[in-house]
Amino acid sequence: MNSGSRKSGRKKAAPKTPGYDTRIMNHHPRRYVALKVMYFGQRFYGFSLEAQMDPTVESEIFKALEKTRLLIGEKKEIQYSRCGRTDKGVSAVGQVIALYLRSKRKDIDAHNKHSGETVPEEQDGQPGEIDYVRVLNGVLPKDIRIVGWCPVPSDFSARFSCLSREYKYFFWSDNLNLSVMETAGKKLIGEHDFRNFCKMDAVKVHNYRRNVMSFEISPCNMRFQGHQLYAIKIKGSAFLWHQVRCMVAVLFMIGQGLESPEVIDALLDTRTLRKPQYLMAPEIPLVLLSCEFEGLKFSCSSDAGQALHAHLENECRLYHLQAAIFHEALLSHLPLSIGAENKDASSNGVTRKKASHVPLMSRETEPSYEERRAKLETAKLRA
Repeated sequence: MNSGSRKSGRKKAAPKTPGYDTRIMNHHPRRYVALKVMYFGQRFYGFSLEAQMDPTVESEIFKALEKTRLLIGEKKEIQYSRCGRTDKGVSAVGQVIALYLRSKRKDIDAHNKHSGETVPEEQDGQPGEIDYVRVLNGVLPKDIRIVGWCPVPSDFSARFSCLSREYKYFFWSDNLNLSVMETAGKKLIGEHDFRNFCKMDAVKVHNYRRNVMSFEISPCNMRFQGHQLYAIKIKGSAFLWHQVRCMVAVLFMIGQGLESPEVIDALLDTRTLRKPQYLMAPEIPLVLLSCEFEGLKFSCSSDAGQALHAHLENECRLYHLQAAIFHEALLSHLPLSIGAENKDASSNGVTRKKASHVPLMSRETEPSYEERRAKLETAKLRA
């Protein structure tokens, strides 16, 4: 994502300037709120505004906030936080962000001044307040929606107050031994050092221990030409960069019989093994399912909820129509003589040349954390 951008025609993110001066609205009351966000990640260069490419989910959200004049004060004053920082192409149905927004209620500022004090809950999307869900969804692009909001205390952080995150990874089950995959996946449960299951960031991350709380594989309510769609569901306190996609990639190798379940044990033993080189699983099937917080109850008005339901139903119908067109093309133009030997559904979105599998334990390894840190220190001294 950070190389070859000019050649591929990708658009660099332009400096963001609000369409109005947020400082002149300082006389308005404001309140600290959490927003639950849904987005479909195919066209975005990740969630974070710092991705250096446009569009990102965050950049579109802030455009909507500026357009609706919900932001008050300078950017550093809104106390913005996000729960997860999903990568390019990854979707979410339960992302959470928190920030100060303009409010209609003059009594709110008193609550905001007391850290830890929550605003009393009200029904039907907090009557008497701005309908944040309806207002924002009226200007957001169709692949981003706010699904609910909740008042939060001023010491709340969408990142650090989160108790757990849950991801789903969708895949076709063809040529995969699901029982063996599930046995291997259970080995990931618990607190481990996952440095061999992530993209290491030795500059910012120094602790690679994470706690995986649950793991399961289950069928989805979807089939295509006799092929069953399944989903891996993983819940953890927090995840490292690309951790879920790395874990899924290794599980696919195990499911294809290319690796044994014991390879999980070996990769978790970071005392004796550095990360072997392997490709991550594709990003499109990955969804941030939910972020769990203590005491948060997201709500929206009845009108906003009905509009959201109608929008999602319409999008589902549209995608089914598109699928029907692709299916018609498949039936009409592809010769039936294409043999099963050329069809590998277990690749799950990755086109690979037929090649002999090199066992993970026999592959070249990536630099260790210590080697990366030493290289950084050397570069710092030279500078």
